[in-house]
Amino acid sequence: MKRQAYKTTRIAGYDAGHVSIRGKDLVRELMGKVTFGEMIFLHLTGTLPSRRQVTILDAVLVTIMEHGLMPAAIASRLTLYGAPESFQGAIAAGLLGVGDRFAGTASECARLLEPLARAPERKRAGLARAVVKSHRDRERPIPGFGHPVHRRLDPRVARLLAIVKSASAQGNHLRALAALEREVRRQLRKKLVTNVTAAIAVALGEAGVPARAVRGIVLTARCAGLTGHLLEEMDQPLAATMHAAIEGIIRYEP
Repeated sequence: MKRQAYKTTRIAGYDAGHVSIRGKDLVRELMGKVTFGEMIFLHLTGTLPSRRQVTILDAVLVTIMEHGLMPAAIASRLTLYGAPESFQGAIAAGLLGVGDRFAGTASECARLLEPLARAPERKRAGLARAVVKSHRDRERPIPGFGHPVHRRLDPRVARLLAIVKSASAQGNHLRALAALEREVRRQLRKKLVTNVTAAIAVALGEAGVPARAVRGIVLTARCAGLTGHLLEEMDQPLAATMHAAIEGIIRYEP
């Protein structure tokens, strides 16, 4: 009889007396000894982060956790209003609304910056030029630039990038963003504000988080933010007022 071929996972395993995560004993090596940020990094990469890396990751989680009454929070509140027994459903509804218009562009910006950061300095300007031209030719917005509220300056950007620099980051993603900013100004012939999603892409890149994991980090932070909205909804309901407002301004037209 042919032996069955087994697949393996390096994430986690357990038996009757132990739980292991990324090769470390959960009880003896992790619980009470690492922070949540350190645990996230270990879980993603298989290695514990340096102090520099966890400082940057924690700053990103704080920066992106809360966005106010944006569509994701509204969806969570309205879902809880309609299905008060389903807290997890309300969280899921909100997370499904974290996309390219609100918060989700950090992952797209990270995908643009990653090859620029890896490129030799002499090639970076040309790659940035091609990225901006490609987006302009397709009439697509450039992720990480422009903001409907912070039109002149996104106050979060300078602070987050300052934290990255003070953590003695390597700097390749910072230089990649600078090259992209120069090309955006040159080709658009105006200064389009660099927004917080670009700063998040840079910060996570400097911390060693792969671009393909960036949206997961954003969603992790937003999950905590949505939890706060739902707890407030239970104590100080807004969803019924939102629902009534919608009914008041939208009419059926056969």
